[in-house]
Amino acid sequence: QVQLVESGGGLVQAGGSLRLCCAASGRTFSTSAVGWFRQAPGKEREFVAAISWSGSFTYYADSVKGRFTCSRDNLKSTADLQMNNLKPEDTAVYYCAATLITNRSDYSTRGKYDYWGQGTQVTVSS
Repeated sequence: QVQLVESGGGLVQAGGSLRLCCAASGRTFSTSAVGWFRQAPGKEREFVAAISWSGSFTYYADSVKGRFTCSRDNLKSTADLQMNNLKPEDTAVYYCAATLITNRSDYSTRGKYDYWGQGTQVTVSS
């Protein structure tokens, strides 16, 4: 069992930066991949980024590649999403999620994640 709590969301101007944090509790976090997803009003929840359990592999949606960076600290049971050069289209509720799957090709699949945080709002003004 893993419990996840996101923080770090807020209001920022276009071109600005935010750093989201996902704090976890539970024994399996250090062996779980962490994914970041987002959901804008009226849209489906979409994949943003993922990081493997060891941190050695990261994967990004094309829309955020080069702007967002995943990291994690298994000793602190945290995972971060650094978001730079934010755009108004990045406005959404951001969720972190955890999964024990090891097939990296599944990291972008929402249904493969077992545990979810409550989400944090990110608003980017133009």
